[in-house]
Amino acid sequence: MPTHEVFNQVPDITPFDASRNPALLEGLYREGAGWAEPEVRELGVRAGSFEVQEWGRLANEYPPVLRTHDRYGHRIDEVEFHPHWHDLMNVAVSHGLHGSPWIDDRPGAHVARAAKFYTWGAAEAGHMCPISMTYAIVPALRHNPDLAARFEPLLASRTYDFGLREPSAKAGLIAGMSMTEKQGGSDVRANTTTATPRPDGSYRIVGHKWFTSAPMSDMFLTLAQAPGGLSCFLLPRVLPDGTRNPIRIQRLKDKLGNKSNASSEIEYENATGWLVGAEGAGVKTIIEMVNMTRLDCVIGSATGMRMGAVLATHHARHRAVFGAKLIDQPAMRNVLADLVIESDAATTVMMRLAGATDRAGTDPAEAALRRIALAVTKYWVCKRAPAHAAEALECFGGNGYAEESGMPRLYREAPLMSIWEGSGNVAALDALRAMGRQPESVEAFFTEVSLAGGANPHLDDAIARLGKELSEMSEIEYRARRVVELMALVLQGAQLVRHGHPAVADAFCATRLGGDWGNAYGTLPPGVDTAAILERAYVA
Repeated sequence: MPTHEVFNQVPDITPFDASRNPALLEGLYREGAGWAEPEVRELGVRAGSFEVQEWGRLANEYPPVLRTHDRYGHRIDEVEFHPHWHDLMNVAVSHGLHGSPWIDDRPGAHVARAAKFYTWGAAEAGHMCPISMTYAIVPALRHNPDLAARFEPLLASRTYDFGLREPSAKAGLIAGMSMTEKQGGSDVRANTTTATPRPDGSYRIVGHKWFTSAPMSDMFLTLAQAPGGLSCFLLPRVLPDGTRNPIRIQRLKDKLGNKSNASSEIEYENATGWLVGAEGAGVKTIIEMVNMTRLDCVIGSATGMRMGAVLATHHARHRAVFGAKLIDQPAMRNVLADLVIESDAATTVMMRLAGATDRAGTDPAEAALRRIALAVTKYWVCKRAPAHAAEALECFGGNGYAEESGMPRLYREAPLMSIWEGSGNVAALDALRAMGRQPESVEAFFTEVSLAGGANPHLDDAIARLGKELSEMSEIEYRARRVVELMALVLQGAQLVRHGHPAVADAFCATRLGGDWGNAYGTLPPGVDTAAILERAYVA
């Protein structure tokens, strides 16, 4: 009898179509970017191909390496990447995931970009960091019209031009952000990096940055203490005269996940930078970049949840236990349906935020909604991702704990989005700050969720409960997470009731808002239409 006959093993899901996602495609049309469906579909097929999935695996299997000096002892501060990192970057840039909305005047340009970012993220997560920062730098850079006029066309160029050269001489640029320092972290006002004015209008930048992702980028926004206070500066890696800006890479971070992406500590040794915005307005200036990357944190978490739900469902459709397929076992159906509900909720609200981003420039109500909804959603959706990834991995049993399944990489990536651009408390307190400084954002929020009023009693009750929570401001910072969580759930519920699949909306409201739920995934109440919900996770 053969001892190595292979049976009851799950076939590889690859190739699959990462764009085969009702919540995504419905949102694409609803938010005004249906014209982008062909490109989203193209990216979805490519992201799920054998070739691209292998690119992603190898880019993580062989992470970047820092080369501080060349063989002759010259300081070079270069990072070497696996060649497939550049393949991934090239596809992302050529499809405009890094900057197309800034030069595309079609309605829904940010929605289209969000859908493409989400879909291509199924290929590999790490390289999406520099893509996101390049997208996000433009609104902040516009505080210096001369710099924006010079570099914005290159930041939006669909040519990926890797290499160390003077930015104006390149066919396309990638940008990064360098804010935090070892003594302050999120408390950027504690920064000690200094910026001293020079007669030619530039500034001499001296200091140490604790966390700078994508140090191979062509230029960075950074914060430093100028005579007028904490200010924002643009630092290119190569100066206009062709010499290197002395930005020294001290080391690469050894991170939990996100292995393909280089994150570093850097030292500014009399580096040269140019002021962006007014002196003393550094936080106000760079926060425009942060808000755009926060949107991408939500998108990244939603992508991870979608992949977790899809991979777990695929496994359960093909694996048999106790005489039946896993997906036909009632307990497993409950778990899988719960994972799909969470994924659909994240995707649906993410597309609404992208739509608000598109309309914020001309519609004050949309701008106000985006201000508060982005903060509460960044808090909650990103917070849900790690538990979601853990449950999806568990659906595989021991097979999911093995690296070759791909699930450990998904699991290690999951906590990141909740940390970057403000961890949980920072995001929750930012939502409270929006309420205090821009009370019109609260009005816009309730206007939005009230559009779903009367359609689901659990949602109606939750909206009323939220009103009571916000009417009492005592100990509001202590209650920050409780309040912001409820806001996020109400917003998700309202979007699903109006636009989601009825089975998903009903189950979401009954569990997340109505309390008919346990403390773990897989505790849906009886009567949920699991067949209709699970159908939404089939991609192959």
